[in-house]
Amino acid sequence: MTEIPQQMRHIRASGPGGPEVLSLDSMAVPAPGPGEILIRVAAAGVNRPDVLQRAGSYPPPPGASPVLGLEAAGTVAALGEGVTQWAVGDRVTALTPGGAYAEYVTAPASNALPVPDGMDMVTAAAVPETFFTVWTNVFQRGRLQPGEWFLVHGGSSGIGSTAIQLARQFGATVVTTAGSDGKCAYCLDLGAHHAINYRTEDWAAKVRELTDKRGVDVILDMVGGDYIAQNIRSLAVEGRLVNIAFLQGSKAEIDFTPVMIRRLTLTGSTLRPRTPEQKAAIAAELRERVWPLLSAGTVKVHLHSRFPLADAAEAHRLMETSAHMGKIVLTVDETA
Repeated sequence: MTEIPQQMRHIRASGPGGPEVLSLDSMAVPAPGPGEILIRVAAAGVNRPDVLQRAGSYPPPPGASPVLGLEAAGTVAALGEGVTQWAVGDRVTALTPGGAYAEYVTAPASNALPVPDGMDMVTAAAVPETFFTVWTNVFQRGRLQPGEWFLVHGGSSGIGSTAIQLARQFGATVVTTAGSDGKCAYCLDLGAHHAINYRTEDWAAKVRELTDKRGVDVILDMVGGDYIAQNIRSLAVEGRLVNIAFLQGSKAEIDFTPVMIRRLTLTGSTLRPRTPEQKAAIAAELRERVWPLLSAGTVKVHLHSRFPLADAAEAHRLMETSAHMGKIVLTVDETA
């Protein structure tokens, strides 16, 4: 194996601000602690929480690397004390607590998964954050069941693209919202049964029409704001609303009467602050239930664009436009 250097390239944020605060810099290669692995990064995914952290509104949890990046794919370069499930040279994709915008990153060994059969490293780097998030929120917290109706907002995003495919594979009728006819067509190609252009249609009225006024069983929402009250009105009896982000704000004025009458569940979660053990439980379910679908190509990872590590600022600018359909990835190893 290639010798581990003392220094590595990484993306440094000079302070809270716009994409222009990001630049290429050098720092010491981290050492894996007990229960951790050191990954030689081939590629790293770009996610909305990275943008929020760069802007200063989503600080890393205590003990996490200040370097951006929550997911990476690469090869195991070193093992921390007590790690037995991986060997140096293994191809892995991992959920990291931070630090993936770099040539090397550490991650809990239990939060890594093998690169799915037939998948290249760049594509594998786009898997962990979205698949962990969708699985825990839609299937664990949202308890989506075969035969139920599922609504995901922002279906053309990385989260939306994943949620559409997994909900369809596990037997739900899938409805999504998106901001253009082109994005709606993209969502239908992914497997959505219905796609609503929220710029030209009243999406809540359309949901009532599609469900014959019954409503949907589970909603995955990243928008918040005015959507919160509309989501509640769009849920069926025993429906579940799961919030994972608030692009339009976390505050809303809502009537709780429908929550009582229709016995609704309002919930949500964040992934990054959870313990390695909690994330490991999600990883175990993904490996059993979802990894076979990825290896078979039944569920696909859709990449919108890739940027060299040095162009992380450009990747963030694209993320902030919301013009992308699928995932944005940084390539760290140019041969990946």
